[in-house]
Amino acid sequence: METKHSSPPKSPAYKALLKAGPNLKPLQQVHAHIIVSGSHRSRSLLTKLITLACEAGSILYTHNLFLSVPHPDSFLFNSIIKTSSKFGFPQHALFFYHSMLGFRTPPSSYTFTSVIKACADLRALRLGRGVHSHVVVCGCGSEPFVQAALVSLYSKCGEFGVARKVFDEMPERSVVGWNSMISGYEQNGFSREAIEVFKEMREAGVEPDSTGFVNVLAACSQLGDVGLGCSVHDEVVRKGIEVNVALGTSLINMYARCGNVSKAREVFDCMDERNVITWTAMISGYATNGYGSQAMELFGEMRARGPSPNTVTFVAVLAACAHAGLVKEGRQAYASMRQEYGLVPGVEHRVCLVDMLGRSGLLDEAYQFIKELSPGEAAPPLWTAMLGACKVHKNTDLGVTVAEHLLEVEPENPGHYVMLSNIYALAGRMDRVEMVRNMMKGRSLRKQVGYSTIHVNQNTYLFSMGDKSHPETNEIYQHLDELMRRCSEAGYAPAPDLVMHEVEEEEREYALRYHSEKLAIAYGLMKTKDGEAIRIVKNLRMCEDCHSAIKFISVVTKREIIVRDKLRFHHFKYGSCSCLDYW
Repeated sequence: METKHSSPPKSPAYKALLKAGPNLKPLQQVHAHIIVSGSHRSRSLLTKLITLACEAGSILYTHNLFLSVPHPDSFLFNSIIKTSSKFGFPQHALFFYHSMLGFRTPPSSYTFTSVIKACADLRALRLGRGVHSHVVVCGCGSEPFVQAALVSLYSKCGEFGVARKVFDEMPERSVVGWNSMISGYEQNGFSREAIEVFKEMREAGVEPDSTGFVNVLAACSQLGDVGLGCSVHDEVVRKGIEVNVALGTSLINMYARCGNVSKAREVFDCMDERNVITWTAMISGYATNGYGSQAMELFGEMRARGPSPNTVTFVAVLAACAHAGLVKEGRQAYASMRQEYGLVPGVEHRVCLVDMLGRSGLLDEAYQFIKELSPGEAAPPLWTAMLGACKVHKNTDLGVTVAEHLLEVEPENPGHYVMLSNIYALAGRMDRVEMVRNMMKGRSLRKQVGYSTIHVNQNTYLFSMGDKSHPETNEIYQHLDELMRRCSEAGYAPAPDLVMHEVEEEEREYALRYHSEKLAIAYGLMKTKDGEAIRIVKNLRMCEDCHSAIKFISVVTKREIIVRDKLRFHHFKYGSCSCLDYW
């Protein structure tokens, strides 16, 4: 008869397993020793061996070991389900769960927590609902960790109403439950809702842990809410919370995405431990804020004394080269992916390369690069980058060729029509502009609505073009009118009609002066102290007129103005922009 613990935990075989750790070859050697020594009947040894094999990433070996156990007990099932779920094998976690049911081994809250996590990772809503029913039948529905897992499941599957219902019905909301709700909102792009739940958590007297801070910092990053982000950082320092890799990287992302690169670098330099994600976050922060040389310098340090860069790192590096015009460095980085690191460039890397060549005026080289790719590799984003370069350099003929290809493969994308009409307008082909506009109308396509947000006194305000929804609309418009009058006296001239041709007739009254970013800046200037930086987040690429106007606004107001648009950051100061008009 088998005994569950026929070999004591500190036996030589058990110590050998601990020494081998999650490494396949040493584990197989220990496994052979266990068989030869006759210890293979020890359930504790087998359980430890199986979980370590799973941690080592050998799921086939794990399966074979599991199948060698004639009568698995609940401890073995729970251990293998948890390990499979934790180390990236959710399908197998569900297989072991079904095996557990087949053996009529009763699951516990410990089991359900891991199984629900596996369902969440797979976005398996239907299966997750079935597990939820089983949870209720087994009387585990009120267990805090199970409830938190259910909140995460429904959030990841987009069922926020159900997730919130489970959350609201929790008799006692642990910090894990709060974190699940905050994370669910944040990871699905509902950053404002995530921050609101974080504030509710505070009001309920629950102290956030490191995971909670990571989640809310991610929400601050999405919204550009540097005020809340700074207060979270202050609280971390005040409470003496350890800034581990996850928290430190979140702080770097938050500061970088709110335009404060120097503060991001300060956090980076103070971290005792940094992984590839940390290095990539800092390089990306430099890249998006227009500090290409600093990004490449840090990349050099990473190659010399840091972890090996991954594919995401190279996206950040190539983006830095594209935005800063570092063509030589970009070519070298792209080539080194395969040659030095054995990494295969993906669509994002090729887009960055085309963008870099195109921005630098090397249109023929960029076009030839795309043409030499296979149809599967030459994805629409590459052609879109090519089209943008044609517009910047006013190459109408090539631009039309590229745009026609894009309209064939993505006829429902309004951005392609707008870009094509831009190119025609710059060439003075207004008949073609009208033709493209009619094509858009025929397909009922409209441009994406632009909006800008600004955080003032811990509140977020959103403005769209010609927006009159704000209670202080009259004051905002008067302030902006006066501001633009001062800019005109300083030399500002509105963009010509050709640049604004794509704006609908009824919008022309507001097209230039009342763009969303100008309204947000005017409001920010009204509500903040002299000398305080203004930070704006824009959902689209900033237009040429706003870019020019904000340079003058930074002069007449003696303010630094930071705008994060769809592509990058623009730091306006003393009449110049960090992008050097290269965006």
